[in-house]
Amino acid sequence: GEEKVRNLDKLLEEAIDEGLNVLGKSGKQMLFFHLEKSYSLTKHEITKKPEVFETAIHQIFGAGAPVLEKLIVESVYSKLGLTYHEKKKYTFSDYLKGIVMI
Repeated sequence: GEEKVRNLDKLLEEAIDEGLNVLGKSGKQMLFFHLEKSYSLTKHEITKKPEVFETAIHQIFGAGAPVLEKLIVESVYSKLGLTYHEKKKYTFSDYLKGIVMI
């Protein structure tokens, strides 16, 4: 029920945070600041609005965005004890929505 959803959101937030560790602490803080300022997206809303996050990181990182997305998705799967299999034409949003359905 409600608690399971809250726990999943918290887990997804942690996994996204870990996936972004590749940016370093200051890089990650700058990204969150930019997301909030330019896209009105807080760190806690990423799981609720994955499409906005996806658009933002593609605009910010360009060709590097898919690498970041993959790191985040792998982190999410790992935290949930799931095996990550890359799916052709699957977007970051598709992966997150798929996880929320589980």
